[in-house]
Amino acid sequence: MSSTLRIRRVALALATAAVLPLTLAACSDDGDGQDGASGKKSTAARDDASKGASKDAADDAMKGADEPFGPACSSVPEDGAGSFDGMAKDPVATAASHNPALSTLVTAVKKAGLVDTLNNAENITVFAPTNDAFAKIPKKDLDKVLSDKAQLTGLLTYHVVGQRLTPADLEDGSFATLEKSKLSTSGSGESYKVNDSADVVCGNVKTANAHVYLIDTVLMPKK
Repeated sequence: MSSTLRIRRVALALATAAVLPLTLAACSDDGDGQDGASGKKSTAARDDASKGASKDAADDAMKGADEPFGPACSSVPEDGAGSFDGMAKDPVATAASHNPALSTLVTAVKKAGLVDTLNNAENITVFAPTNDAFAKIPKKDLDKVLSDKAQLTGLLTYHVVGQRLTPADLEDGSFATLEKSKLSTSGSGESYKVNDSADVVCGNVKTANAHVYLIDTVLMPKK
């Protein structure tokens, strides 16, 4: 082999060796760029999915917070006029008449002539004693109250506040009643008391014109 030919081959080998790293570097840069773009897209997709899941969870929490709560809510029918959806369509006295747990209260409201007053009121809150609440009153005393329209009217209107109250409003509240005196509320979460004597057993029930909180004790107006 001639010296000229050997020189040419050596030169070609050196040129190839010089170019190869540059080619590999270029390929590496292209790959990194593609991986970087893909990684950014993947991260963005994960972030979007996370944000969507967080929003759904927040929406569910808000929805749950606006639902009726309490142990006595389980006795409310799932459908029909006496269900939560059914009661939401009627004014409060009519809605209460469809709830079997409030039959004594409904009788008292009729005796006092307050059906139209309650049905025609706008944006009120009713603390509604259940049948069990009225059963705590000795029968002789309850019959006496039911037969005295003026006393009965005062008793029932003491359970009505002239504004819609949310559960958050009840945490530490004092409210004027239609009877013209005040009642107090306290509690948090799904546990509330009225006048420190009555527990809310089914709260945040909505009717067409009122929020209703079923309570386990009849409230007595302050003298």
